[in-house]
Amino acid sequence: MSLNTALSIAMAGLRANQAGLALVSSNVANAETPGYIRKATDQIAVTAGDGSSVRTIGVNRELDQYIMAQLRTEMSGAGYATLKSNYLQQMQSLYGNPGSIGSLEYSFNALTSAVQALATSADSSSARIGVLNAAKTLAQQLNSMTQGIQNLRGGAENGIKDSVTTANNLMKQIATINNQLTANPLGGTSTDSSTAALLDRRDQYINQLSQLMDIRVTTNGANQVTVFTGSGVQLVGNEAATLRFDAQNTVSAQTAWNSDPAKSTLGSVVIDLPNGGSIDLTASGAIKSGTIAAYTELRDKTLVEAQNQLDQFAASISSALSDKTTVSPAPVAPATDYALDASKMLPGNVINLTYTDAATGKQQQISLMRVDSPDVLPLPDTATANPNDKVIGIDFSQGVAGILNQINGALGGSVTFSGTSLSSLSVSSNPAFATINGLSTTVTQPPGTLADGSTEFALFTDNGSAYSGGVSTTGSQITGLAGRISVNNGLIADPAKLVTYSSSTLAGDTKRSSYMLNQLNNASFTYGAQTGTGSTSAPFTGNLLSYMRQFVSQQGSAAESAKQLADGQNVVLNTLDKKMADASGVNMDDEMAHLLALQNAYSANARVMSTVNELYKSLMNAF
Repeated sequence: MSLNTALSIAMAGLRANQAGLALVSSNVANAETPGYIRKATDQIAVTAGDGSSVRTIGVNRELDQYIMAQLRTEMSGAGYATLKSNYLQQMQSLYGNPGSIGSLEYSFNALTSAVQALATSADSSSARIGVLNAAKTLAQQLNSMTQGIQNLRGGAENGIKDSVTTANNLMKQIATINNQLTANPLGGTSTDSSTAALLDRRDQYINQLSQLMDIRVTTNGANQVTVFTGSGVQLVGNEAATLRFDAQNTVSAQTAWNSDPAKSTLGSVVIDLPNGGSIDLTASGAIKSGTIAAYTELRDKTLVEAQNQLDQFAASISSALSDKTTVSPAPVAPATDYALDASKMLPGNVINLTYTDAATGKQQQISLMRVDSPDVLPLPDTATANPNDKVIGIDFSQGVAGILNQINGALGGSVTFSGTSLSSLSVSSNPAFATINGLSTTVTQPPGTLADGSTEFALFTDNGSAYSGGVSTTGSQITGLAGRISVNNGLIADPAKLVTYSSSTLAGDTKRSSYMLNQLNNASFTYGAQTGTGSTSAPFTGNLLSYMRQFVSQQGSAAESAKQLADGQNVVLNTLDKKMADASGVNMDDEMAHLLALQNAYSANARVMSTVNELYKSLMNAF
C-alpha cells in the first residue's frame, strides 16, 4: 500500500469520525427534545488504490416505522377516549351523587316528602308553601342541568372548530415539508442532517394530526408522505386539502345536527380537495377516532341523549299531575255507539282506541294525536313510546268535518267516528270488521284551570304554558322542556289551589294532595328509545323515581366505563411511547459508548496520518 493511499484512507476515516462525532453531539444535545429521532451516519466502503476506505453518504434516522404506525393509531384512540371521559366526568358532576344534597334524586324526594306533609295537613299554609318551594327547587335544578348539558355541547362545537383550525395548519406544514424534500440532493431515502431534521418535524406534525383524527400514512422513495383519513380520504400529498367547519355561535336543546344541510343547525366538517370537489366528513362518518370524532359524538349523540332523558323526566312529572284520562263507557243496549268528548284536547293529546280485528283476531292499539298543522304529518309511531301503538296524527285545524274525515279515512271503515261537535262525538264499529275493546281521551289540564272540579292540575308548566307533548313545524314540545319547566304562576299567587280544586272543596280536603302523592310515587310511564333507557321494541317502563334512578345510574356507569377505557388506552400509549423511546430515542449510555469508539477511531486515524507524515519527512531527508 502506498503512503498516499494510507493517507487518503486515514483522512477518509477522520472525516467519517468527524461526522459521527457531530451526530453524537446532536443526539446528546437533543436527548430531551420531544419527537427527536436518534441519528447515525450512513457509511459505505469504497476502494482506495490497493486498499479500502469509508465514505459517509448521509444520515440515518433510527426510526422503527412499525412502532410509529402503532403509536399514531393509539394516539387517535387515546385522544378520543380521554376527551370523552373528561366530558362525561363533567356531566356526572351535574347529576351529583345519588341521594346527596343537591342531586336530582334528592330534589325529587324533597318534593314527594313535601306533598306527603301536605296530604296529612292540607289546611296548613306552611305545608302548601313547602310543596311550592320544593317544586321550584326541582324545576330550577332541571333548568340548571339543561344549561350545563348545552354548555358542554357548545364546548364540543367550539372544540371541533379549534381542532379543524389546528388540523389545517398541521396539514399545510406537512405539505410544505413534502415539497422541500423534492430538492433532496442525495436522492432516494438518503438524507443529510438538515433533511433529517425536516423529517423529525414532519413526524411531529403527523403525530399531532393523529391525535385529532384517525389517519393512515404512506411514504414514497423520496421520503415524501401521503396522509389519508382512516376511511381513505386523502388529506395531504404535495398539496394539503382544507377542512372547513361552519360553527354555530349558540347551541341549545333545539339545535341539532342533520345530514341534510338545509335542516342542520350545527356544523359539519367538510373537506375541500385540492383538485376540486368536497366531502362532508361528518355525514359520511369518515372520522372515526381522535378528538374530532369524540367531540362530534358527544355533541350529537351522548349529550343529546342526556338531554332527552331530562326532558322526558320533566314531561313525565308534568303529565303525571296534569293529564286526565276519561274512559268512554261501553254502550248499554239498545245503544251501540260510544260517546266521546274531544273538545278539550290540546296539541299532543290523544284519543286512545283499542279494537279487535275481525279478520285476524288481533287487537289493534291506535293513538289519534292532535296536531295543528298538516306540515308535520304523518307522525311516526315513535311519537308514543309504546312499541305496540299505531300513531295517527289528526290535523285539528280543519274543523269538525275535516277531523272526522281524517280519522275515518285512517281507520278504513273498521271503526267510524261521527257527530257535529267535538264535545259529543259518536264512535261505532262495523261488526264485520272490528269490535271496539276500549275508548278514552287523554287531555291536559291548562295552567289556568286550577279549580274546575278535577284533582288533576298543572303544578308544572312549559314556561307558563301547558305541556301537552304537542308536535309542530318547529319540532316536538318535549325538546328542551327540562330547561323551560317552571311552577305554575297561578299556584304561586294562590297556594290554596294546591288543595282547593272546586268552589265546594271543604277545608282540609286531602283529595288533590293525596292524588299528587299517588301520582308522584306510582304513576307509570313508558320511555322511548331516544332516552337510552330501553330499545324501540323493549322500552323501559316504570314510575318517576325508578326512571330517574335508571338514567342517573346509566350516566354514572357510562362515565366510569369511559374513565376505565381512557386509563387503559393511556397505558397502551405510554407503553408504546417507551418502546418508541427505546427503539428510536437517545440513550445516553449508548451515545457515550459510541463517543469512546469514535474517539479511539479518531486517534487511530490520526496516528496513521502522523506516521505517514514521519515517513514522508524521512524520505525527504534521504535526498
